[in-house]
Amino acid sequence: MSTSDQPRHHRPTRNRPPLPRPPNPSRPAVAPRSKVSKRVLLRVASVACGIQFGWALQLSLLTPYVQELGIPHAWASVIWLCGPLSGLFVQPLVGHSSDRCKSKYGRRRPFIVAGAVAIAISVLIIGHAADIGWAFGDREGRIKPRAIVAFVLGFWILDVANNMTQGPCRALLADLTENDNRRTRVANGYFSLFMAVGNILGYATGSYNGWYKVFPFTKTVACNVECANLKSAFYIDVVFIAITTILSISAAHEVPLGAQASDAHGQSSGTDEAFLTEILGTFKYFPGSVWIILLVTALTWIGWFPFILFDTDWMGREIYGGEPNQGASYSAGVSMGALGLMLNSVFLGITSVLMEKLCRKWGAGFIWGISNIIMAICFLAMIATSFVAYHIGYIGHEQPPAGIVIAAVLIFTILGIPLAITYSVPYALISIRIESLGLGQGLSLGVLNLAIVIPQVIVSVGSGPWDQLFGGGNSPALAVGAAAGFIGGIVAILAIPRTRIQKPIPLP
Repeated sequence: MSTSDQPRHHRPTRNRPPLPRPPNPSRPAVAPRSKVSKRVLLRVASVACGIQFGWALQLSLLTPYVQELGIPHAWASVIWLCGPLSGLFVQPLVGHSSDRCKSKYGRRRPFIVAGAVAIAISVLIIGHAADIGWAFGDREGRIKPRAIVAFVLGFWILDVANNMTQGPCRALLADLTENDNRRTRVANGYFSLFMAVGNILGYATGSYNGWYKVFPFTKTVACNVECANLKSAFYIDVVFIAITTILSISAAHEVPLGAQASDAHGQSSGTDEAFLTEILGTFKYFPGSVWIILLVTALTWIGWFPFILFDTDWMGREIYGGEPNQGASYSAGVSMGALGLMLNSVFLGITSVLMEKLCRKWGAGFIWGISNIIMAICFLAMIATSFVAYHIGYIGHEQPPAGIVIAAVLIFTILGIPLAITYSVPYALISIRIESLGLGQGLSLGVLNLAIVIPQVIVSVGSGPWDQLFGGGNSPALAVGAAAGFIGGIVAILAIPRTRIQKPIPLP
């Protein structure tokens, strides 16, 4: 275990009162560390596979889909505002509530189940948006307003549900590892690994164009082939999220939080302090190391979010030269983009398996910084590929050359390495360092989520008009992402110290 990864207890100075100790009921609610095996951690983390399956479909197919419903490219990013906005409020609130939940089924599991049910409902609404719009009066035309309303409603529910599920699941893993540095990194590595598996399955599902033949009833007068494929993929998602949720919640043995558990830690069970006052009040007590993690997280997600918004759209528009609802080129590009994201997830999974060894050898901050620099280089490579594709002159006349397609898919694939770091290292670092504040793990991860969603709000509002200002492509937003990722990488390398290696504690 490395020394600088130890929780840093913040000592009061003469000019600052001692740190308050907010209620932290995390430890009495789980089994003792000696009883938590790697198998249990794996099963608990498996719900990430089901969640990410749906996310993969969402990330690869929904930006093209909203444009097929008639929303212009410049406004497509605004639709994604629901994710950051829901995360801004939902995840901290759910984390805070799960820290204090006294359900007989445990603190985290009720939220995981409720979130999984909401995910299933939301994807069914999204998949049937065109049919709902038709039922309420939409007919043939470029813009389908009623379908757009149904889509946005389902999309907002989906993002709220994702935040409701992921936060408590990560908090449950932190509970089970009891903030042991190495075990926390291992548990978050498992979570990242299952995210990779879910991505692979989801992107593979999204890249297949024949689901409407497997589920022929999905193709209707309102729902064309592309819509039927999306609808079918979401049916599969509902089954998958049900299976992984059952695996996860049946593995964790939470002890219900009661007055006795709280009293054992000298805490009152009747904490009714206002949520927003509590979370905002803790910010002024954060040590410098926590602020550095939050800063690097924010810069990292300013980098990632333009790619997440426009990855398959970039492939369809700038590599294949197509437009939504105009010929087959755009759809072919979206399918190829989904294939590239599937390969991205393979690298994500491999990196997740190696995560603990990499962090022990070079330090979590150094690994995080290098991964951000790799991300920035890949975004610059995407811009260069777009430039070359435009000047070759094939766009609008023929399919892209094999070399251009291979280069684009290779960039998508390599990006799986920094994505694995982003999905794992910040969560492990914040879980370890913020423990000295006495916060529950649910609220702690909600605080980290603020550093993720605030940049996403900025990118969602600004990337579409910013791209439109420079000609309507995706390169301007990618350029901003590359700059932010590079700066975040330098800050992580310089400000999060490399750690001295010690003999790791063996897992049971």
